[in-house]
Amino acid sequence: MIEKRQFYINGTWADPIAGREHHVIDPSTEEPCAVISLGGQADTDAAVAAARAALPGWMATPVAERIAHIEKILEVYKSRGEDMAQAISVEMGAPIDMARQQQVGAGVWHMTNFLKAAREFEFDAPLGDHAPNDRIIHEAVGVVGMITPWNWPMNQVTLKVIAGLVAGCTMVLKPSEESPLNAVVFAEIIHEAGLPKGVFNLVNGDGAGVGSQLSAHEDIDMISFTGSARAGKLIAKSAADTLKRVSLELGGKGANLIFADADEKAVKRGVIHCMNNTGQSCNAPTRMLVQRDKYDSAVEEAAEVAASLTVGPASEEGRHIGPVVNEVQFNMIQDLIQKGIDEGARLVAGGTGRPEGFNKGFYVRPTVFADVTNDMTIAREEIFGPVLSIISFDTEEDGLAIANDTPYGLTNYVQTSDGARANRLARGLRSGMVEMNGQSRGAGAPFGGMKQSGYGREGGVWGIEDFLEVKAVSGWTPDA
Repeated sequence: MIEKRQFYINGTWADPIAGREHHVIDPSTEEPCAVISLGGQADTDAAVAAARAALPGWMATPVAERIAHIEKILEVYKSRGEDMAQAISVEMGAPIDMARQQQVGAGVWHMTNFLKAAREFEFDAPLGDHAPNDRIIHEAVGVVGMITPWNWPMNQVTLKVIAGLVAGCTMVLKPSEESPLNAVVFAEIIHEAGLPKGVFNLVNGDGAGVGSQLSAHEDIDMISFTGSARAGKLIAKSAADTLKRVSLELGGKGANLIFADADEKAVKRGVIHCMNNTGQSCNAPTRMLVQRDKYDSAVEEAAEVAASLTVGPASEEGRHIGPVVNEVQFNMIQDLIQKGIDEGARLVAGGTGRPEGFNKGFYVRPTVFADVTNDMTIAREEIFGPVLSIISFDTEEDGLAIANDTPYGLTNYVQTSDGARANRLARGLRSGMVEMNGQSRGAGAPFGGMKQSGYGREGGVWGIEDFLEVKAVSGWTPDA
């Protein structure tokens, strides 16, 4: 069993001042795979103090030098790719091939895109020809507390840390206690890359401990949080006392509108997307809205696709889905599947209990419900497991109304060969992102939502702007 008790504070590995032990559980086996320490107030204070002391120097570092540091981080990150994949796979159950390609690959993708955005970003520019002595300066918001989830750890860590570094912020990262090992590897990468002391700090902890301490800390200027809507509300309330900036990337209940003229791969694509990462994605298309003419065939196909998916241990290579992250998630998903049955949805694939052949591990059967109505619990709540709800609709207006009838607004999806219809829906859907006909968002596109899916944007130029203050200067002396 791995012991990862240290924190990374002010450029060195530090033993906890006031921490307590926490066992990280391998969800494939239900056995402990590592021991970490959860920090206390003294650990948080030490990390925040280090970040505060490093802030003036990092803010004053020329952008070109900050970019050079990130280039080095990316270089080291690539060399540690297998270590990162193994950590993510064992701690949160991502199948190892998926961990290598998607989980680790997400970090490379975001760092590459941030480097491009950073090179093109105007941190200091004139207001306009009408005001030749006015400047607009973008400068770091300050010390940022970054709280990241367990489901796509390097995706979220790099979206926050790298954007913050570009902006000139210093930071304290608190990864999820469910998947902390990847963050320890990331801190090792930061150390090897030679980032100045105190710019990046890592303190492991849980939400009630280090998470709450960061949210309320008077020397933290901003909180960037990804996680549940419930936790996001608590963080926003806590942060209000010190009027710190808050950026929240929360849950989702994405609708995937499949029209009668959708391409032949639309249903299969939707099921596989929903089940990817064992359904543990906030932007998963978990509500499949199918136009009446295509409904019966879509239900049949979705059931067949789900039944064809294999489930297996995260350590095994190949294309399969792994376990969900822990017992709490497993039990919650089981309860929601049963709730779907009790409320009258038609179970066409999967169901409660572990898949055949498993009596241990947090494995969930790929599950599909048909004849779901949008008032059912499984259509309202974020299940965060491999569970798909299929809902019928008649007209474009009906489909749009059902899609928007949710407290969430992260990502919606549209499948139609009618370009004008697709464009109308893209404008009408109340979500931060809309993806159509299997087309993924491009490099540098912003990630974020509306309504109870949070506020703020991550990725590309918008991700950098999230960590910047805007300063208006008049009376500027040109060329001085």
